[in-house]
Amino acid sequence: MSTAEYTLTEATAARFAREVAKYPADQKQSAVMACLAIVQQEEGFVSRASEDAIAAYLGMPAIAVYEVTTFYNMYNQQKVGKFKLNVCANLPCQLRDGQNALDHLCHKLGIEQGGTTADGMFTVQKSECLGACADAPVMLVNDRQMCSFMSTSRLDELVDTLRAHAAKN
Repeated sequence: MSTAEYTLTEATAARFAREVAKYPADQKQSAVMACLAIVQQEEGFVSRASEDAIAAYLGMPAIAVYEVTTFYNMYNQQKVGKFKLNVCANLPCQLRDGQNALDHLCHKLGIEQGGTTADGMFTVQKSECLGACADAPVMLVNDRQMCSFMSTSRLDELVDTLRAHAAKN
């Protein structure tokens, strides 16, 4: 599906309705993050057209949905690889080789920061604080798995493990 079009299916609308039901009727906009997560789960990313559909469904301005999407790095605004690797770039991680970790990953995978490998396997992104400063440098895999103390050897091992996992599936 292109980013220019999005059709809210009955099944997706039903999922939205379950989330909206968790809030008082006059506060249905509170379900915006859940609706964004549903779209991302179904489509792989959140397009501008899907943001417009969420805004219409929740009765809120499209810009308000867009502000949520752009504020949180857990929402993909474009297609990403099978494995999204977010490397923390805040000062504590920077002081403990966070930039080197980011640069190493990009070099190893042959992509620039924010890029996706040609095979669609990996996307590497710079991230804001992940809340594990004592474990720096840290990264997050697919917005779910925190990885700590990511030296170049641990990064290499992680990439190899993820590739092997993908090859099995």
